[in-house]
Amino acid sequence: MKLMPQHAGSAKVLRILSLAALAALVYLAFWWQQQAAEAAPWTVIEKALVESLWLEELPPLPNDAGNAVADNLQAARLGQRLFFDTRLSRNGEVSCATCHQPERRFTDGLPTARAIGESKRNTPSLVGVAYSPWLYWDGRKDSLWSQALAPLEDPAEHGGHRMRFAMLLQEDPVYRTEYNALFDQWPEFDAEDSIATNVTAVDWSATWQNLASADQQRIATIFVNLGKVLEAYERQLMPSPSRFDAYVSALANDEPGAEDILSKDERAGLRLFIGEARCVQCHNGPLFTNNEFHNTGLLPPSGSLPDEGRSAVLEQLTTDVFNCLGEFSDAKADQCSELVYMRKGPELLGAMRTPSLRNLAGTEPYMHKGQMQTLAEVLRHYNRAPMALIGHNEAQPLGLSNRQLQQIEAFLLTLDAPAAGGDNWLSSPSGPEIEPDSKLIHTLSGN
Repeated sequence: MKLMPQHAGSAKVLRILSLAALAALVYLAFWWQQQAAEAAPWTVIEKALVESLWLEELPPLPNDAGNAVADNLQAARLGQRLFFDTRLSRNGEVSCATCHQPERRFTDGLPTARAIGESKRNTPSLVGVAYSPWLYWDGRKDSLWSQALAPLEDPAEHGGHRMRFAMLLQEDPVYRTEYNALFDQWPEFDAEDSIATNVTAVDWSATWQNLASADQQRIATIFVNLGKVLEAYERQLMPSPSRFDAYVSALANDEPGAEDILSKDERAGLRLFIGEARCVQCHNGPLFTNNEFHNTGLLPPSGSLPDEGRSAVLEQLTTDVFNCLGEFSDAKADQCSELVYMRKGPELLGAMRTPSLRNLAGTEPYMHKGQMQTLAEVLRHYNRAPMALIGHNEAQPLGLSNRQLQQIEAFLLTLDAPAAGGDNWLSSPSGPEIEPDSKLIHTLSGN
């Protein structure tokens, strides 16, 4: 029997209503399941994972065998003074703190660092950096002291020369006194007043080539010692407990009111972080980093070529005169296992060092070239896990909902806390800025 038009229309409406009711039931079932999961108590395994991220679990600072003064507080104080000194630059306007600003968790708020010129990558935080065996996004330096030297002579950063820095340490009475206390007396040079007589030249490279090799070696030693006191200072820059750590402390000690420290969404984000989102595969331990290198399929900024990352610097690491095995290192050969046995392979093409996730608030933009302005954008990227332009993206699509991504972001913001040490380590020991000696600046500038 053929249905009349009105009967056919009624059947269609009923089918639509049935499908809508089914969709609503599925949504309610999913919602109920998600609510139940979020409210469930932590399992033994989950609790162990959460506690592994607790700042209380942070081990003692690893020894840097390549730097004999790494843990010398007198060296740290000298390094602190130098860190904030703009005389460590060609124009007398750039210090380490120009890009590593304490009020921004030692970052600068820019996509890529800007000093005398513009750097190629984003400025990473220095808080807790002494725990990493590799420095820079690509890990091209294997110690903090060797890393500290590179920007000083980079034309786009400090734009200086080791001869200028040697003169600064020689001519500044405070620096010379503190240097001599740490490294014995100022070295004697083969050519009388060789630094002073050559330091005002504009062409530093030519001047350097004209120095006797023995004087070059002694100036290089002074330069290296400058890097070593800067490391001693940077080893003092440590994270302090966050709201997340307060929650874990209460959870671990079965204290009442633990659930009041984090909101429901923040706890749900934590559960996703250690579980379904698989974040702890790379962002693990109390500093939320494995200090390893991974390709995560990041697109380069518009108009830029893909960054080869770790794979491009492996040979450079082994030939660097300032590496752990080099003549300026205080380490013995058997104390350089990280360098000797460093990971190699095609999987490192496009790979970058895993950053810490502590103190993300106020340190945007994110990623190695500042490609992403917000945490929401970062999380959407990992949720999609797009194909890499070069190499292979190690991440897999997560399939998380927008609400779940918002919960993870809410959790990540619970990791925010001031750097430890307060004004004791977070500013120049002589005040907000060191008053430069104009005569010395004139001489160091070569003018």
